[in-house]
Amino acid sequence: MSNNIALTVEEINKLAHLDIVTDPMVRNRFIQIYDTLWGAGTGKPAYERESTFFNRILAGDDRLQKATKFSVFTTFIDLAISGLSLEPGTRALCYLTGRNHKIGETVDAKGNKKGVYEGRLTLTVSGYGELVMRARAGQIRYADNPVLVYEEDTFSFGDNDGRKTVSYTCRFPHKSNRIVACYLRITRADGSVDYSVMLEEDWKRLQDYSANNNRRWNPEAHQWECKPNELYTQNGGDIDPGFLMAKCVKHAFKTYPKVRIGNYTEMESEVTETPQHEINDFYGVTETPQQPAMPTDPNPAYGNQPDYSAGVTVDPTTGEVTEDDGTF
Repeated sequence: MSNNIALTVEEINKLAHLDIVTDPMVRNRFIQIYDTLWGAGTGKPAYERESTFFNRILAGDDRLQKATKFSVFTTFIDLAISGLSLEPGTRALCYLTGRNHKIGETVDAKGNKKGVYEGRLTLTVSGYGELVMRARAGQIRYADNPVLVYEEDTFSFGDNDGRKTVSYTCRFPHKSNRIVACYLRITRADGSVDYSVMLEEDWKRLQDYSANNNRRWNPEAHQWECKPNELYTQNGGDIDPGFLMAKCVKHAFKTYPKVRIGNYTEMESEVTETPQHEINDFYGVTETPQQPAMPTDPNPAYGNQPDYSAGVTVDPTTGEVTEDDGTF
């Protein structure tokens, strides 16, 4: 890809956070990439739409504005690479995440080492966004809505020589209101059918991960306190239905081939992996700073996070950090 719109890190760092996506050079870079990847003439309307969503989210959360300016630029460019939208809603395709990255250590007067962190912005693709990307890449034709299985229903799941099968009968009324499984039916590109199934033991395991990821030190009790995301127990002690449906979508494609994403984008389903992509020239920056390695125990994510109570939602006005298994 030709790099006829040159930017420098120094030029980006001179801009205010909310001025980065409206800078003419950044605008031209976004439109150029979008037109190249998704069709001539599509870049301008996409830029007008996504720059508005991006800055609205950034302005709505002061913590996101603590991210480095270079990461704000790269995250916005990754929107063009993915072809997704930041439009909020119950099935948002992607959202912005702030993460603290360890860049070094300092030593105090007593010789104790203390980590030095910087905030970086990341584009996170939700399970629904991944559905769009995989359909666009020709890996699947479509996927049905996730189906919740209650205690009163009849349900079985099998695998015969690699061919997955599901037998389900809904039996009303659901007096117990207790969910025991959730499944997603996927039609592959060749017309064959695949299923993603989550059982109660699966989300109980994720609930334990959530508790460990959300642990906080209680100085009064002098101990760690582990508290999972409240959506795991919000439904009368059971998992929230919309939250579970989003989890089922998220974990449906772990065995599928990777799809193209930017270097500063993460998939919810692969958030702990480090994908390699031959798209380093997309950003058009003449000098890319060396990115430090991820620390083994990085700080939790901050800023705009999804609320899965009704699927995948983005609330740029909330300061609450919600859990997502696999998210630091």
